[in-house]
Amino acid sequence: MVPVVPLHAGKPLVIAHRGASAERPEHTLSAYERAIEQGADYIEPDLVVTKDLVLVSRHENELSDTTDVASREEFESRRREKTIDGQRVNGWFAEDFTLEELRTLRAKERLPNLRPGNARYNGLYQVPTLQEIVALVRAKEAETGRRIGLIPEIKHPTFFLQAEGIDMVDLLLKEFRTLGVTAQDPVYIQSFDAAPLGRLRQRSDFKLVLLVKPDGGPEDEPGLRYAEMVTPTGLAEVATFADAVGAHVGMLLGPDGSPTSLVADAKAAGLQVFAWTIRPENDFLPAQLRSGSDPAGVGCGDVVLAGLLTAAGVDGYFTDKSLAGRKCNTAMIAAGADR
Repeated sequence: MVPVVPLHAGKPLVIAHRGASAERPEHTLSAYERAIEQGADYIEPDLVVTKDLVLVSRHENELSDTTDVASREEFESRRREKTIDGQRVNGWFAEDFTLEELRTLRAKERLPNLRPGNARYNGLYQVPTLQEIVALVRAKEAETGRRIGLIPEIKHPTFFLQAEGIDMVDLLLKEFRTLGVTAQDPVYIQSFDAAPLGRLRQRSDFKLVLLVKPDGGPEDEPGLRYAEMVTPTGLAEVATFADAVGAHVGMLLGPDGSPTSLVADAKAAGLQVFAWTIRPENDFLPAQLRSGSDPAGVGCGDVVLAGLLTAAGVDGYFTDKSLAGRKCNTAMIAAGADR
């Protein structure tokens, strides 16, 4: 990537969750570009893989929620049922399409009832490849003169390896080598699974993030719970294969908005802490921060939540919408919520 002004220090990194996904259909080049123009430090592509082993960005490998595949008669025969991370899923899957076939699809808004404005863009954008996302980042760095980071999440790596025989770790490292992306660039790699991060630690110097949530545990460690992994003892073990934890907001803030011990415990283990996800709509906010009763209503709750997380000491937070320049009542409190 071009030598430009480094990312700022001293305040939490703003990570564009799937791009500016409150303003454009998620995981499109338009969403990523919008987020960069609004000042995001990092953009987050979720990575799945095509039949011909090309990394592309979708929230899930099942395509019907975010593309028009269900309306395409030529692909009706591709409908399948698969078990992914213990859940039976019926639909159309990226790994059953070549890139050429996938590129005939068009993206659509995943939450049209909450984000009807985004639905206006349905049908305009293709599913982007990782190569295109890196090219966009480099072009915007050259245009803006500032560093723009990447924080990809490899989706369902255990499923892909065990059920499809596809090694996401190998594909990502190979693609980064081809694209000239190195560990000296502002890049983190994320996963909810532990083993892929362990393999990435052995094979590369990229910074790594273990994603955790209040329930469940890594798919590759069926006997292990995330709740155990975020204890002081568990975090010391996490620090042997990761540089950071990416935690659900509800694990970082208590019901009164005060910080839990997770940030302090993680930092004592030498780990950074990222929070996910700050979203602007009432439906994703605790009652204390909602503006009116409309689930799609937008107020200042997301800005207040960002302030609480900053006070708790997080190193960065994922957000669906730019928070820059907005004035709000930061005296409000929140438990934090995500869906």
